[in-house]
Amino acid sequence: MKTVKLHSLIGFLVIFSFGIQFTVYAQGGFAFPEGKKRDRIPFDLVNNLAVIPIEINGKKLSFLLDTGVNNTLLFSLNQADSLEIKNVTPVKIRGLGDGGDIEALKSLNNEVRVGAAVDKNHEVYVIFDQDINFSPRMGVPIHGVIGYDFYKDFVVKTDYDSELLTIYDPEQYKPKRCSGCETFDIILARNKPYIKNRIKAFDQDHEVTLLIDSGASDALWLFDEDYGISDTPKNYFMDFLGLGLSGGVYGKRSKVEEVSLGSFSFKNVNVAYPDSLALKNLRTRGARNGTLGSDILKRFTVIMDYPSRKITLKKNAFYKKPFHYNMSGIVIEHSGMVPVKAVRSNNAESIRINQNNGTSAAVNIDVNPLFTFFLTPKFVVAELREGSPADLAGVLVGDEVLVINGKPFYQWKLAEVNSLFSSKSGRKIVLQISRNGMKVKKRFTLKEVL
Repeated sequence: MKTVKLHSLIGFLVIFSFGIQFTVYAQGGFAFPEGKKRDRIPFDLVNNLAVIPIEINGKKLSFLLDTGVNNTLLFSLNQADSLEIKNVTPVKIRGLGDGGDIEALKSLNNEVRVGAAVDKNHEVYVIFDQDINFSPRMGVPIHGVIGYDFYKDFVVKTDYDSELLTIYDPEQYKPKRCSGCETFDIILARNKPYIKNRIKAFDQDHEVTLLIDSGASDALWLFDEDYGISDTPKNYFMDFLGLGLSGGVYGKRSKVEEVSLGSFSFKNVNVAYPDSLALKNLRTRGARNGTLGSDILKRFTVIMDYPSRKITLKKNAFYKKPFHYNMSGIVIEHSGMVPVKAVRSNNAESIRINQNNGTSAAVNIDVNPLFTFFLTPKFVVAELREGSPADLAGVLVGDEVLVINGKPFYQWKLAEVNSLFSSKSGRKIVLQISRNGMKVKKRFTLKEVL
């Protein structure tokens, strides 16, 4: 049995929508220990995406839960990490983006644990390309993605509001009565789930077939610009859409009047139209009109039942939230580590009251600060939209961001920064940046593009 040890696969994302194509081979599958019917697994919701804990061959890692991929993909291990993988064979895979095929290793007979569920014969595709690293833009470690290989063995309930994943043994699962729930048929094609729904653009209704992609952080992607794009008057702007396995994805952003799923309906929904370079590797384009992403999915508690070909949706607290773009025009990512010197007062000894013969009192204040040093990820501007508020204010790609609205960068999470930039039109943003060793301030106001 051939075994390889992986060290340091270097280590999002605004958008994940890989569209990965490769041949799938049968494997053992996940199962619960005898007598167990379900398990609950907390997850982190980051940029609309669910990040779950997974253990591969004894190594604890963080994975994206992504209905848009067939197989389990592994990448972005830290330099201190090592992981044993087994029975490897070189392969090539492809995904969204303009970078072409990617070299990888197909590994068999791996033990993978998700909560109490175990697969002792799991197939993993290991990607060595150091440029494929989604952790910097997510702001948290992302070691890989898992999709069909997990969903096929369970009924999976994703509660985006409570950030809780519940997985059920499909043979033991009995749907509960649910007021306000709606259940829809899904189509499983090439091991990916599709749903038929309706969109309205230019006052015309269109029935579309969309990939249900929990690994895409946007609300909606469409492949046909006839569904919503107009040049006279112009109702779109060009933008960086995100990262795929085969490189950056660019295209147009706009709005559609309405997206409907049964009785559920959303108005003025964000939509992206990826360019032809991003779509060149998609073999299913003819049968598919686009992608239904997590900016819509997160507005529900979602029950995915692959064995029964069903999806059940119930509104949650996110349902009525408006759809906003990043109104700043910049994307910030982690880029290396920087030392930070923090000051903390020694409050226990800073103030003393001295009594003098019982008739007067003097207060002595000792300035005795304590300094702490730590390493933290550096914030750097990675993408800049031409003509955006940040662009007009003079922000440049490569600028190091030191302070955001008076708060040091190391006190922000990247997801919080993304939320700030997408919060509301008219909000003022003040950045202190470092450029060529000089510290300067850049001020701009968030502004709706459409």
